[in-house]
Amino acid sequence: MTDKRWLSAVEIVHRLPGRIRLRYQRRSKTSDPALLAGIVRLIDGVTAARVNSRAASLIVYFDPARTDADTIVTTIASLEASEAGANSRSDDGGSDVAATLAVLLGTSALPMQARLPVSLAAALPLLRHAASDLRTHGVTSHVLEAMAVSISLARADFVAANTTTFILALGEAIEDSIARRSDDLLKHLLRPTSDGVWVLRDGVEVQISADEVTAGDTVVVGAGAVVPIDGTVLSGEATVNEAAMTGESAPVVKSRGSKVLSGTMLEDGRLTIYAEQVGRRTSAARIADYVEQSLTAKSEAQIEAARLADRLVPTVLKLAGFSVLLTGDWRSAASVLQADYSCALKLATPVAFKSAMYHAGRIGILVKGASALERLAQADTFIFDKTGTLTTGTLEVTDSVTFDSAYSADDLICLAASVEEHYFHPLALAVVNAAKARHGHHFDHAEVEFIVAHGVASVINGERIVVGSRHFVEEDEGIDISLHRDPIDRLYREGKTLLFIGFGGRLLGVLGLKDTVRPTSAATIARLRRAGAKRILLLTGDHRDRAAEMAQELRLDGFHAELLPTDKAAIIADLNAKGAKIAFVGDGINDAPALAGAHVGIAMHKGADIARLTADIALLEDGVDRVADAKELANRAMARIASNYKLTVGLNTTILGLAAMGVLAPITTAVLHNGTTIGILLNALRNAMPRVPAAPRV
Repeated sequence: MTDKRWLSAVEIVHRLPGRIRLRYQRRSKTSDPALLAGIVRLIDGVTAARVNSRAASLIVYFDPARTDADTIVTTIASLEASEAGANSRSDDGGSDVAATLAVLLGTSALPMQARLPVSLAAALPLLRHAASDLRTHGVTSHVLEAMAVSISLARADFVAANTTTFILALGEAIEDSIARRSDDLLKHLLRPTSDGVWVLRDGVEVQISADEVTAGDTVVVGAGAVVPIDGTVLSGEATVNEAAMTGESAPVVKSRGSKVLSGTMLEDGRLTIYAEQVGRRTSAARIADYVEQSLTAKSEAQIEAARLADRLVPTVLKLAGFSVLLTGDWRSAASVLQADYSCALKLATPVAFKSAMYHAGRIGILVKGASALERLAQADTFIFDKTGTLTTGTLEVTDSVTFDSAYSADDLICLAASVEEHYFHPLALAVVNAAKARHGHHFDHAEVEFIVAHGVASVINGERIVVGSRHFVEEDEGIDISLHRDPIDRLYREGKTLLFIGFGGRLLGVLGLKDTVRPTSAATIARLRRAGAKRILLLTGDHRDRAAEMAQELRLDGFHAELLPTDKAAIIADLNAKGAKIAFVGDGINDAPALAGAHVGIAMHKGADIARLTADIALLEDGVDRVADAKELANRAMARIASNYKLTVGLNTTILGLAAMGVLAPITTAVLHNGTTIGILLNALRNAMPRVPAAPRV
């Protein structure tokens, strides 16, 4: 017998009293996950449900007095495709709108005795929803709406009842659509991986389910496909679009030895990749988890809006009774009940947050929840780690000091580069890049000898050349540097990293290297001040002189140098105790304690995994200017939320007051209330970030 079950697997991944989160697996691509939440809501005892198709996740809220988690899971697992289709149609918001509109337009043509049953049938979904709310949550906005319609039906005012039912159905359908769209915007930051993955098994390419891929597999990805795993390229060459993961718009060439991330797409070529992280451990899956958490996490602004909404419902109920006493007309009570706006308060704030988080993702900023965005808007103190944040994290040759007049400063760089070009160390790469910039000549040399953690050695024109640390040149090679202590000490005081060049048993010269300030750092600091930062500080383990120089160059308010990781966390804790709202920006493993202790932590794109996981906000591209973008976006989002809050309360309180005085009929109240609510939701969904010209890519 054919198995008609809709889902092939359902499991609980998290549970709380009255709430569970499930992972599910579809039996086939024809099983539309968008139908699932509507079906689950029909299960007895379930009060709400929401599906996240991107993460194959389902959140279910239920009444523990009527059902339990295991019963719900068993019921969902046993659903059949035919039942799913039938149930989803009965729960479809669009069909509700069409049905209520047909009743509104056609009731007047019916015989008088048929108008009540037809109108009652149209209002039945609303009445049923209200009854469920009344049982599980007490008097809610849905209960008030049902009371308004019931009053009109009791008075045989079928035009008012049917108009109200239609407007409520239309408003709810639009509101649901807006709420879904805000969720979908966030989910679409990531491309979905395909259900089937090609792997090499005994030299043959076979297609297996994405769930069956394990670490160590050799995965084959062709043009147009999305990379399903994190790993290293074994063979092949391809151009990869990494925009979904890094924000980088230009495709990147990948070949043997290159790292590739899940969620990126091959535009051209073909790669075989060694799978290192699979399933829920891939970069794309971890970001998807952050997105899923952001859809459920509540900010203080959301909580406060919900509190006001909950307090509003009984107030409206009392006001409806007072209106009847004041006007002697039950129509005014129906109007007041229609004007309840608790739903608008609860919806507008999360929609605005989700819209802001989506637009943050589009410009290369991953915000892990509404609370993080809210805390960033509150931040008044920004603290930066130095290396890799305000600086590029890449060393450059800044000084070439020669102690032999036969060699120029450029000769010294090219001499060092001639032997360093075989050594892939940050210092060596910096020297080679400096030589290329000067178009200097290459010095022929013998085979290069690598001395681990010290430097390199070779022979040029019969004389031994050594390039490396002071310890290597002075102690291991016995070269005297005492005659040149003054210029060497000066370079040290300037915070330079020194590379010593010995040639023929004497010190030929030294190269000074340092990490350079990012070109956008000064402008970023200025933008943060305009965005409300009252104090901007630098924390670093680097030399005090170098920290002081950078603080002065960027016009920072202060600095702390020569710090250990625990020192950074202690400084953060001290400032927290003094009332500062700190945004800490870092990138290293040593920054993780400070990121965790700050009011909001921001991790740079090239930061260590632990820093990016600890932070509340992670940058998806390598630019410190994104920190200012994030602050400006957070400010605008909170300003929009405050504006929407005032509009919601102001407009709807006016409508509520007019309805209580008997000025507005139920139909007019319903139109005005739903119209303003939809307008405010659309405003909340608008882009929360001005268009900022992208920095030129070099």
